[in-house]
Amino acid sequence: MPGSLEDRIRHLEYIEAIRLLKSRYCAACDDDHNPDAVAALFVPDGLWEGSNIGVHARGHAAIRQYIGGVRASGRIRTSAHMVTTPVIVPDGDRAAGHWRLLMLYTGNTADGGTAYHRIIGFYDDTYVRVDGQWLFETLRVTVEASGPYVEATAPRD
Repeated sequence: MPGSLEDRIRHLEYIEAIRLLKSRYCAACDDDHNPDAVAALFVPDGLWEGSNIGVHARGHAAIRQYIGGVRASGRIRTSAHMVTTPVIVPDGDRAAGHWRLLMLYTGNTADGGTAYHRIIGFYDDTYVRVDGQWLFETLRVTVEASGPYVEATAPRD
């Protein structure tokens, strides 16, 4: 990060703004997968992609539809997105980011019960600064492992 003090401070400000963008994304997902809040974090032709889970949603309407479908399905009801070890590389008004992901969530079972699940994976994102605000250009999630984290819901002695 060579350059003037002003350039180095701007670089750090960009990194922090992108961290906050990712935080808003996680909060919107943990708000019962709020489709309007998630879509608003993307440029108009942005891409939400889960290539190894078969999801490709381009543009606000498609992102809203996909996230809204997750909400409506009940398969993810209460979630906690935890993203760690970010590597954020700004380059002018563009940036790239890599994050580890751990997500715990509850969902409905076929018999009306509650299932407890976890996802382990990572995000590879690109960002663009529009009118001074950082937005997602692409958000790509890769799920490495997923499944139940609690086998039974009965109290333990």
